[in-house]
Amino acid sequence: MKKILITGGAGFIGSNLIRHLHETTDYQIINLDKLTYASNLNSLDEINNSHRYQFLKIDIADAQQLQQAFSLSPDAVIHLASETHVDRSIENAAEFIETNIVGTYNLLQQSRELYQSLSGLQKSQFRFFHVSTDEVYGSLQSHDSPFTESTPYDPRSPYSASKASADHLVRAWHATYQLPILISHSANNYGPYQHCEKLIPKIIANALELTYIPIYGDGTNIRDWIHVADHISATMSILKNGRPGETYNISANFEQTNMEIALQVCWILDELYPIAQNPFQTSRSSETADTLQSYEELIRLVADRPGHDFRYANDCSKLSDELNWQPQHTNLASLTETVKWYIEHLTVTDQ
Repeated sequence: MKKILITGGAGFIGSNLIRHLHETTDYQIINLDKLTYASNLNSLDEINNSHRYQFLKIDIADAQQLQQAFSLSPDAVIHLASETHVDRSIENAAEFIETNIVGTYNLLQQSRELYQSLSGLQKSQFRFFHVSTDEVYGSLQSHDSPFTESTPYDPRSPYSASKASADHLVRAWHATYQLPILISHSANNYGPYQHCEKLIPKIIANALELTYIPIYGDGTNIRDWIHVADHISATMSILKNGRPGETYNISANFEQTNMEIALQVCWILDELYPIAQNPFQTSRSSETADTLQSYEELIRLVADRPGHDFRYANDCSKLSDELNWQPQHTNLASLTETVKWYIEHLTVTDQ
């Protein structure tokens, strides 16, 4: 039975991954998370008492704390722990450097020591899987071809720069110490349990409270979206069959402008919860409801983010060709299901 250590397992992608592993494998799962504002242990309540699941409150930037986790001798590490919000990185880059760079270095050192102590089948099967982002590649224009795994790095925010730095460390530990690593670069994720600071849940939460929905600039910035379940299925394909030392882009080929995403979410809400029947109305929003015909009327363009990348798009043909992976979630249907999930789980205090 394999033992997998997952960093950031109380976060959005991490908790979805842990639930998937618990439901579909017999792996022992070690969840390592320092429980920041974006963590949500409640998302793992259903497996909290499982004999195959263990939670450790550990900060990956603390090397001494990490020794406790690696004393359990995991057979693989999936590294998801990361500060991820670009706006927060602009306001305070130090946290991103500490977690994303120093934390990754500490994990690599612990993994290297563990790997060198292994032998036989356990050593040949050990993997250090670093989950990165397509933002390390920089920004595309409308006519540019999507990013490939050989696209030169051009990070443009403190967040993407910290992730690029971590990527370089991971590759260096493979080249210098032969640590068997894997790296993935995913498109923007959406789905259940995502923190409300992110675009899609923020649109849903603001709309339901009948407060303004802010969209940066003129709304034409383009993002490549993928449902978190497809990201997880790609992650498992890479973990099981990816070649050590390789990088794989992950995408569902669903490019949308920020305005298009906002409008689609608002139209879905119009169908599911017409404003007149909105159960999330508060006393401060009741007057607003009387003047609105659609949630899209709440959309407001706001001052653009500094250094705002125009477009991200991933070419994932390497993943498809080598590992026979394809996304399974149709975009509009999955977006509708995501909106339904937030309607069922959000309260006005979630923001």
